[in-house]
Amino acid sequence: MKRFVYADNSATTKISKTVLDSMMPYLTDEFGNASSLYSMGGKARLAVDTAREQIANAIGASAREIYFTSGGSEADNWAIKGTAKAMLKEGKKHIITSKFEHHAVLHTLSSLERDGFEITYVDVNENGIVNPCDVEKAIREDTGLVTIMYANNEIGTIQPIKEIGAICRKHGIPFHTDAVQAVGNVPINVNEQNIDMLSMSAHKFHGPKGVGALYLRRGTVVHTLINGGAQEFGRRAGTENTAGVVGMGVAIEEAVKTMESRNENNRKIRDYIIENALKIPRSRVNGDMEHRLSGNVNMCFEGIEGESLLLMLDYNGIQASSGSACTSGSLDPSHVLLSIGLPHEIAHGSLRLSFGDGNTMEDAEYIMSVLPDIIARLRAMSPLWDSIKENEKNVH
Repeated sequence: MKRFVYADNSATTKISKTVLDSMMPYLTDEFGNASSLYSMGGKARLAVDTAREQIANAIGASAREIYFTSGGSEADNWAIKGTAKAMLKEGKKHIITSKFEHHAVLHTLSSLERDGFEITYVDVNENGIVNPCDVEKAIREDTGLVTIMYANNEIGTIQPIKEIGAICRKHGIPFHTDAVQAVGNVPINVNEQNIDMLSMSAHKFHGPKGVGALYLRRGTVVHTLINGGAQEFGRRAGTENTAGVVGMGVAIEEAVKTMESRNENNRKIRDYIIENALKIPRSRVNGDMEHRLSGNVNMCFEGIEGESLLLMLDYNGIQASSGSACTSGSLDPSHVLLSIGLPHEIAHGSLRLSFGDGNTMEDAEYIMSVLPDIIARLRAMSPLWDSIKENEKNVH
């Protein structure tokens, strides 16, 4: 019997009822502007300040180091472009990143390259892990920023952030991490992990869309990205999204509180699917199995197109993806899978399943009850699969 399974939590998550309830007053009766001086504005200001404390506590920061944004992409842009402007005053034009960052980072860096900045893109190994030694080797006298993501949005690999941060601290270079996939899913402490800037987005941990935050370590020099009013301590203009900010604060508290039990549940689902999906001929799991987000499954199946697989899974009530939701309109294979050494023809047959609150072992069992048959049907229609089988015969 067909059932509905949402398995794309890396793209976005369902807002929790607790979060929605916390937001409703600020969408209705308590609609005051948090920058206004009268009492209604004061209530909104108090709500924003409370949320700032909640977010700071979740990552081991202080409240004055949290700046609200419209989401993770803005936070990434602000950290990178804002630091780049500050670097110029010191005569520095070199930035280090990895080849498999989110496009919010890669496209931002591309725009800086057009402005004359030099970017070094360090490799990742076949399991999708950045080697801290490669980061250190890439440092030059004019290096002014290192930006390495905390956890990859496609293959779920968790990077050695503390070690990379320590290298940056030793060389006096600001360190930014895109932690959009990590916040709420792994324990984070910006001081212990030597992080100077950290981007996050509420809708990745059951908060509302359209609100995020940038952690800026006190003393980090970053130019303003959005000019206007004096909101966010004069560093990010725009009327505060009070309802969204409140929802984000409640969501991150919930996520931290439930992290351990949620991760245990997600690991069981993840490992069950990987173990059984690997029984399908010509399948492979992508990414490191030890240093990996608990709810991430990323696999490739030779001889099929990922888009066709998604459509057939959707027909069976399963919502999944072949990679980042931000590149769903692209026919090119994932740059993440290419960066770990997969050839184009294999990278095209990728599937990402990502689990969160509400997913169960029954969901996993249902996915595995339909996935092998779907792959077999797609391969039966695929000229590429025929070619693979023919090559096998010739080899033998």
